[in-house]
Amino acid sequence: MPTLYHKPSCPFCQRVLQMVDNLNVELELKDVSEDEAALAELLEKGGEKQVPFLVDAEKNVSMYESSDIIEYLRENYANTAGSAAETSKPRVHVGGSVCESCEG
Repeated sequence: MPTLYHKPSCPFCQRVLQMVDNLNVELELKDVSEDEAALAELLEKGGEKQVPFLVDAEKNVSMYESSDIIEYLRENYANTAGSAAETSKPRVHVGGSVCESCEG
């Protein structure tokens, strides 16, 4: 199961979490703002305090950047979750603005 390092106050993390919900993907969530051990793991695995950060140990993949994480989850986990997400592009809005997922 992939792990997402996040902060609840981060709008990019919220965007990823909304897409995770839309795609019905199961992730282990680690809040680096509350958990010092999770922050230490983030620094060890990624080298930066930047969030969101996804680690998929089963596929030897780790990445920053919300857009990349969303695309990765769509490509690798949307079909296995039994979601209709592969046939329609979910809409994700953070702060009332139109995001990349809705453009085009």
